Amino acid sequence: MSLINPLNNTQSATGQPQQTSAVTPQASQATTQSSASTEQTSSTGNPFLDSLRLPAENSIPEPNSQELSQEDFFSLLSQQLSMQDPFKPVDNDQMIQQMASFSTVDGISKLNEEIVNLNALTTSSQALQASGLVGQKVLIPSDTGYVSAEEPNIKAIVSTPEAIKDLTVRVEDETGQLISTFAVDGSAGGNVDITWDGMGKNGEPVAEGSYTLKVTGNVDGKSEELPVSTYAHVTSVSLGTAATGAILNLRGVGGIKISDVLAVSES
Repeated sequence: MSLINPLNNTQSATGQPQQTSAVTPQASQATTQSSASTEQTSSTGNPFLDSLRLPAENSIPEPNSQELSQEDFFSLLSQQLSMQDPFKPVDNDQMIQQMASFSTVDGISKLNEEIVNLNALTTSSQALQASGLVGQKVLIPSDTGYVSAEEPNIKAIVSTPEAIKDLTVRVEDETGQLISTFAVDGSAGGNVDITWDGMGKNGEPVAEGSYTLKVTGNVDGKSEELPVSTYAHVTSVSLGTAATGAILNLRGVGGIKISDVLAVSES
C-alpha cells in the first residue's frame, strides 16, 4: 500500500492527483503596484482632457483692487496703440485729451488726501486753542443749568424782543416739578441777565442736579415764553472730528461743539 503526502498533492475523486497553485511574493508585489497605479491620476497626453480635470486643491484668488492706477492707464494706452488700425491711427488730440483727463483725476485724488490731512491739522489746532477755555464759563443755547457744590447758582441770559417791565422766572427740576419762582426787571430790553441763587421755595439750598429756567413776559399784550441761554463750566476739551471740531465738556451738562458757544465768561 502506497501513501500520498497531503502537503504536495490532492487526489480527486477519479484517483488522479491535482496540483495546488501557490502565489509567489513577486506576483503579490506586482498586483499591489498595479492597483496603486490605477488609483493615481495619470496624464492622458491630451491637453484638452487634462484641463477638464479638477485641481487637487481649490485655490482662492486674492482680491484685486478695483481702482485703476497710473501704471494700469499706461498699460491700456500701450495696448490701444498696439491694436489700432495703422490706416486709421488715433488722433493726437484725443490721445492728449485722455492723458490730460487721467492726470486731472490723479491730481484731484491727491488733493483730497491733502485736504484730509489739513482738516486733521486744523482740528488739532482748534482743540489746542479750545483748551484755554478749561476752567471758564461759556454761554450755551440751553435753558438747563447745573447746580453743584462748586457752583451753587445758575446764571443765564433771556433774550427779549422789546422792553418788558416784569419777567417771570420759573425754576423746575428734572421731573418738571416747580422749585422756585421769582421776578426780573426787563425794562432795559435786549439781553437781560438772570441769576438764580439755588434756593428752593422753602428758602433752603436745592440738591445737586440739573434745573430748567423758563421765563415768560407780556409781548404785545400776550404772555409768551422767551428764549433762555445758560452759563456752564468747562471741565475739559475733546479733540472731536473734522466735521464736529473741538468738543467742550461741560459740568453736569455734557459735550457741546465749540461752534455752538455764544459767549465766554471768566466767572
